[in-house]
Amino acid sequence: MQDLDLAVVGNSVIATLIDRRARMVWSCWPRFDGDPLFCSLLNDSAGDGATGFFDVVLANQTGATQGYVGNSAILTTMLTDAAGGAVRITDLAPRFKQYGRIFRPTMLLRRIEPVAGTPRIRIRLRPRFDYGALEPTRTYGSNHIRFLSPTQALRLTTDAPISYIAEETPFLLTGPVNLVLGADEPFHANLAETAREFRERTEDYWQDWVRYLSVPFEWQDAVIRAAITLKLCAFEETGGIVAALTTSIPEAPNSGRTWDYRYCWLRDAFFVVHALNRLGATLTMEDYIRYITNVADSAEDGRLRPVYRIVPGRPLPERVVDGLAGYRGMGPVRDGNQAEDQVQNDAYGSVILAAAQMFFDRRLPRPGDLALFQRLERLGERAALSAFEPDAGPWEFRGRKSVHTFSCVMCWVACDRLAKIAAALGLPDRTTYWRHAADGIHSTVLERAWNQQLNSFVATLDGTEIDATLLLMQEVGFVSATDPRFLGTVAAVERTLKRGDYLLRYAVADDFGMPETAFTVCTFWYIDTLVAVGRRDEARALFEKILARRNHVGLLSEDIDSASGVLWGNFPQTYSMVGLIVSAMRLSKSWEAAFWRGW
Repeated sequence: MQDLDLAVVGNSVIATLIDRRARMVWSCWPRFDGDPLFCSLLNDSAGDGATGFFDVVLANQTGATQGYVGNSAILTTMLTDAAGGAVRITDLAPRFKQYGRIFRPTMLLRRIEPVAGTPRIRIRLRPRFDYGALEPTRTYGSNHIRFLSPTQALRLTTDAPISYIAEETPFLLTGPVNLVLGADEPFHANLAETAREFRERTEDYWQDWVRYLSVPFEWQDAVIRAAITLKLCAFEETGGIVAALTTSIPEAPNSGRTWDYRYCWLRDAFFVVHALNRLGATLTMEDYIRYITNVADSAEDGRLRPVYRIVPGRPLPERVVDGLAGYRGMGPVRDGNQAEDQVQNDAYGSVILAAAQMFFDRRLPRPGDLALFQRLERLGERAALSAFEPDAGPWEFRGRKSVHTFSCVMCWVACDRLAKIAAALGLPDRTTYWRHAADGIHSTVLERAWNQQLNSFVATLDGTEIDATLLLMQEVGFVSATDPRFLGTVAAVERTLKRGDYLLRYAVADDFGMPETAFTVCTFWYIDTLVAVGRRDEARALFEKILARRNHVGLLSEDIDSASGVLWGNFPQTYSMVGLIVSAMRLSKSWEAAFWRGW
């Protein structure tokens, strides 16, 4: 049965999910939100008649081990057979510096090497088009196979015997073979030498990128893997950052909560930028500012949608894909996301928070200026107007609207940070203007979001429900961590949302019933809150527990079953990897303390 023990290889243009046996089960082309050429992740079958994957079958296989090559996005899988034979499979998407820019082609490179014995393998390459509905036409050359549809064309170039691959015939692997899957273009270079060069230069790129990260002293491997994963989810061409690389992995078994996350949520992207900034990877922020500047300039009356394509412009109409059964047969499978039509007023604060560092970070070669500030002011005006308008909220309720506390707080954030930016730019009139706007929102939220009977802030103004975003009120500076009202809120969250070691988003029925699984980033928010209120030992213990829930290569999905620890939801979830990074940095011993006072 398919599970989320999956690894990711990619290059910030495409990404591929690979299971423990080196089967590529999910890969969208020519970019993250494109057609899934490998879609067996949502068909849950890999038998002889299955399609939508790329694998290597070792005869009499008895075992498999898998891991990344050092601090890179290069994956190796070792398959072993009953006679002691072994095969190593190396997968990567090339990415390295060339001619003063980043070379990141739409290409997957797979190398298969015999390691021990006389392994007998079968190579099966079965892409599909149009979300699994269309089997491609194939044509063959002396060293390549072309896969054609009315809208796409792929070419596999290889030094393995073409007939063995075309007919999926088992053969003895007596030496290394290389397979390059990419655009339908002739390969005008020595394949083995090019594959070796691409692998070496890609490894050098990633190790060099990691070398400049400001990682915490503790949990370095976990943080580095999370950071690389976030980088793989950033579409570098435009700066958009996807929430996850998949669509329709259900949040819980048979829940119907299957959503397409291959797009850029402004809220989620801010958290990614925030985490990478803490590590010193500021270029992703600069790319994202470029992205949101384009989005903001095209927004009518300054009104933002909550989610956009990674190439903004075209809409995201949501449809059900009939040709795919779904993860473990649990549909529906969706393409597109209805959330683009929702009102989610927290987006303004998310964008301005992401951009604010441009005005204060002296490392940046192109700091924020008056022109950027004036663009952000358009969004601030909309935030001030929208602060107390009902919306779908951060959890994207489809059947109701309310005045959500988190949305109000993020509108306050928009105005508050604009006041700070205006002060930094030496604009006293604008500083006063935005401070007045922020103070008005602040006082109203303190009055109407506080529930004296519950001794807690609540999820909606004048409401009675609790949700996990209330933990972020101190994170964004709306209240202090020592405020008795915030401490009461933490206690209410614990009473209401904790399930074992993990937190639900909320504990009330929505359009799909009661939530069943814990939302992973909420548990990280709780860990951060425990640190903020002085309960550091509890926070460390809980952090170690959630680290243990990562899959075999250190990745997390959106949700965790609090009873079984099984991962559910879209994968890998940027929110979850962000939470890991931020919590680790807050909990870790400092490098100075470790080296000067011992660890």
